[in-house]
Amino acid sequence: MVDEQRQVLDIYLQEYGKLKDEQAQRIGFRDNMLYVTLVVFGTVLALTMGEKAHNPYALLVLPWASLILGWTYLVNDQKITAIGRYIRYTLVAKISTLACRTGSDIGEIESIFGWEIDHRSDKRRTRRKIEQLIIDEIAFVMSGGAALVAFWILVPQMHWTAQVLGWIELALLVILAVEIFLYADLAKGR
Repeated sequence: MVDEQRQVLDIYLQEYGKLKDEQAQRIGFRDNMLYVTLVVFGTVLALTMGEKAHNPYALLVLPWASLILGWTYLVNDQKITAIGRYIRYTLVAKISTLACRTGSDIGEIESIFGWEIDHRSDKRRTRRKIEQLIIDEIAFVMSGGAALVAFWILVPQMHWTAQVLGWIELALLVILAVEIFLYADLAKGR
């Protein structure tokens, strides 16, 4: 029976390793979304406001870029958080239960996963998460909104389709802003 439980424990530890690998990969991808957003905005603004090609209608591309890149960022961030939550609650419980049945010291098992809880408990976590929330809102929502405002200022007499498109983009940016706020994970501890 002990060999069978050891095999199950090995499977759980392999699962932990795979989850951490996926989490690390998603973190890298998510963080690159900020850089991609900056590059896209810089490129479109250069094409829009350049001396040779002044086309303010290109500004309508930026809210869509904000929405797509912001949503991709948010989905990856949510998966990163979900993996951490699964490890902290489900996987730790499975391993702890198995360890108790085999007579292992539960303190040893919990210390293996200590970082999963400890890094969420520092006294500056809430401030740091609020700052990240603000940066995310600026990068993905306010930048798209600023492009819309600039478009509306530069093109006061626009075709009705451009006006409708602008209002749709604004509504979608508001939805993205709410979603980013809802998924901010400001909680501390486990």
